[in-house]
Amino acid sequence: MKRLFSIAAVAGALACGTAYAQTADDVTKIGVLNDMSGLYSDITGPGSVVAAQMAVEDFGAKQKGMKVEIVSADHQNKPDVGTNIARTWIDVDKVDVIVDVPTSSVALAISEVVREKNKVFLVSGAAASDLTGPKCSPNTIHWTYDTWALANGTGKALVKTGGDSWFFLTADYAFGHALERDTAATVEANGGKVLGKIRHPLNTSDFSSYLLQAQSSKAKVIGLANAGGDTINSIKQGAEFGIVKGGQNFAGLLVFISDVHALGLASAHAGERLSGRVLTSPWRGEVDPRRPKSDVSDLGNHNGRTREHPSSAGEDRVRGLRSAPSH
Repeated sequence: MKRLFSIAAVAGALACGTAYAQTADDVTKIGVLNDMSGLYSDITGPGSVVAAQMAVEDFGAKQKGMKVEIVSADHQNKPDVGTNIARTWIDVDKVDVIVDVPTSSVALAISEVVREKNKVFLVSGAAASDLTGPKCSPNTIHWTYDTWALANGTGKALVKTGGDSWFFLTADYAFGHALERDTAATVEANGGKVLGKIRHPLNTSDFSSYLLQAQSSKAKVIGLANAGGDTINSIKQGAEFGIVKGGQNFAGLLVFISDVHALGLASAHAGERLSGRVLTSPWRGEVDPRRPKSDVSDLGNHNGRTREHPSSAGEDRVRGLRSAPSH
């Protein structure tokens, strides 16, 4: 699902602070940087650009006398590609704010560039808690969720209900490492044990060897410290190996509604793929009393998809800034 990131919130924040006075040509330029075609494109991608445009319109930037321009690019889940884009945006294109940026390794690199250039970085796509921990920056704001929250939401609940032995299937980059670390700490702090771990490359197509190791561990819970296409493939292939039928459970440590649909909610294999599946979600629009149902589906009407939970955090910032003074 595509996310609605509140780009207008950035414009509003700049309008209220000294940073606005520093923008070039009285134009606030916002760069939406994400995965446009890879394993995270379904939860960010081109839909985030549409969402950014919607957010600016919703905020009423034009009516407030503000000029807001949105640019976008594909970081391809590569830190070097992302940092090159960020430097060009800031030095040449005079971009003031960078937003979105799923893939924590890219986000951590962008955070350093933005700090060096004294610009603004709003993270709503990446999850590594390092962004507000050892790699904290005064120029970076982390929204929606992080690996600490995800670990405590799922890990603590499962240990308390009997899932006291874990094996981790982990994406081998910054996000996976952080999610594994934070969840393992939560499991052990609540009396559970970590029996082992195996790490896989980002965007893996064949999980068979990794799943067989997880299965042979006999751990009650297989913690999926991955996301997007990697999570989907882990579960689909795990069903083929009969992991849940054998008595083990998958713990989805970062799962989106788009993942559930991709697993085939209405298919003949839905029960096999989705049973024994536990996940944490910070927001679901249809149960949020603050929003009418029509509002929850706005992005879907524009983009053909249902809004994901990070959109709620973004739109809340817009709603709170509608009364911001214009300059």
